[in-house]
Amino acid sequence: MSKYEKKVYGEFSSIVNYLHEAVMSGSASSSYEDGSDYQDGDYQMALRVYERYSWTGANRVSLTLVVAGSHQEYWVTAITSGGSQGLFMKVNTLGESSFLETIVKAIDQL
Repeated sequence: MSKYEKKVYGEFSSIVNYLHEAVMSGSASSSYEDGSDYQDGDYQMALRVYERYSWTGANRVSLTLVVAGSHQEYWVTAITSGGSQGLFMKVNTLGESSFLETIVKAIDQL
């Protein structure tokens, strides 16, 4: 599992859409699996789950993305999982790291 978190600033739906496009255009095998949106007053939260095929691990890797906050100040969390080949411990997590790097570049541009 790999994780990246950062505070970003901007308009909520623009941030969510930008990150979604970054994931989907980052790999031909990327797929949007499901998501959820929540709003309570000014507070907004978007949860997204993606998958893509990892050539290095010869399996699928998932990415969970959360954008949450209010007043144009949001906390972004991206966590990847899967892609390892070990039965009792993680071996070869390159697929996770590679998938995370796709979204890290996009988050850092916000």
